[in-house]
This record gives sequence, C-alpha cells and structure tokens, in this order.
Amino acid sequence: MTGNEVITDAEHFVTTLPKNCISEKVALDISVVGMKIFEIPIFAFGAADDALFTKYKEANIIGDPFLTPREWLPGAKTVISFFLPFTDRIKKANSKNNDWPADEWLQARHEGQHFLNELMCHIQKQICEAGYKCLAPSLDSRFSVDNKSIPNWSERHAAYACGLGTFGLSKGLITEKGVCGRFGSVLTDLNIGITERRYTDIYEYCNMCGICIQNCPAKAISENGKDSVLCAAFLDKVREKHSPRYGCGKCQVDVPCESCIPGKKL
Repeated sequence: MTGNEVITDAEHFVTTLPKNCISEKVALDISVVGMKIFEIPIFAFGAADDALFTKYKEANIIGDPFLTPREWLPGAKTVISFFLPFTDRIKKANSKNNDWPADEWLQARHEGQHFLNELMCHIQKQICEAGYKCLAPSLDSRFSVDNKSIPNWSERHAAYACGLGTFGLSKGLITEKGVCGRFGSVLTDLNIGITERRYTDIYEYCNMCGICIQNCPAKAISENGKDSVLCAAFLDKVREKHSPRYGCGKCQVDVPCESCIPGKKL
C-alpha cells in the first residue's frame, strides 16, 4: 500500500459518504439540511522517529504527558497526518457575526468531528486489511487530557512535524488550504515516503497581521499568542447554550490565512 493509495481512498471516502453533509435529523435549522462540511483533504507523511516528537515532551512545548508515535504504536514507521478544509459556505456563515458562532460552524465542529473520526477509522481499517499495524491516537482508549488541559497527543503538532503547515498567533495551524478546518492522524508500521518539511520556524506561514486578534470575541489572542483559559471560558458559554455542540472559529475566518498561506505583511 502506498501513500498515493491512502490519499486516493480518503478522497473517495470524503466525496461519497453521505455523513459529510448535515442530515435533517441532526440539523439545528432547516437551512443547513444538506450542507456539505468538508472539501477533500490534504495529506503529509512524517517519520515516526522524527526528533520533533521527542522534543514535544519539553515543558515549554506540550510537556511530559505527550506520547511519541512509537510509545503509541511500537514499531511505528510513519505518521499519516491530514487536514480537512471546511467548505466556503461554513467559512462565510461564520464571518457574518463576530460575537457568536454561526449554526453552520457549530454543526461543522460537532458533526464534522464525528465524520473526521470515521475517516480515521476508515484509513486505519484499510491499512490493517493490507497487513500492517495502524492506530489513531486520538481515538485510542489511552488518549487523555490532564487537569492542565495538556493532551498526550496533538493533531496540530503532528501535522507540523509531518510538513502540513506552521502555527499562527491563534495557535491554529496554517496549511496550503488555510487554517479553517480540522486535523486528524494515524500511525502505522507501513513505511511510506516522507513529506518534505518546507519550513524551519513554527510561525513561518503567519504574516502576523493581527486580524485574528480583532476577530476574537473572548479577547483571548494578543501579539504574544492565545490565552487558552479565556478561549475555553468562551467555549463553555457556547456549550451551555448549544450542548453538545460548541466552538467559535472566529480566529479562522475572515483572515488572510482562512483558505491559503497568506502573503507576508508589508
């Protein structure tokens, strides 16, 4: 099984599975029935023994709870990371009001996560059926977040290590398809060619324009980055009103990095 086969199969899954659209059963409003959630994904393949994964254990990055690919899956050779971009409709809807997330965004965040999980399960199944071991850390029973909100696996950090993109002030990861979407990953002992990491700095794709700072309703973003406590407090308010759905995404829409790598600020 090759990397191209993984990508082609995933693209077919995303474009044909009905769950990539909002059904009448789960729709918050009739206007979102049939709304498509994701465009086709982009992929990157990283080495399971990349030194970055060990570096993530440092306290000033993620910390000791983080598990490396080979701690998750002994003998792992490849980290498969992917980004699912949200559709233009979802981006435009969430750009209309800076004070509160749109219904379209809440649906994409919640139902979209279920779809993303199904895609990870599908990739895992296809690789296992080809005779290789495979595991999705975020779906594994060992996945956890400690009382300081530190996870033992990070999809964004995995994506950075694999070459998908770099971070922005909002802590979102900017890819060639922008920042607006969701990330997933699986680990495998299948040896797939590694994607070149075309950057050296964690903020290389961010032009530091500061528009995400202006967009944030929680005032959680500054030139020094994002205050996760303030962000979480706002998300709790959204969850109180729309449980089990929550989200915001204002730092990901109506910004230069919404759908692409922005040009450098002059």
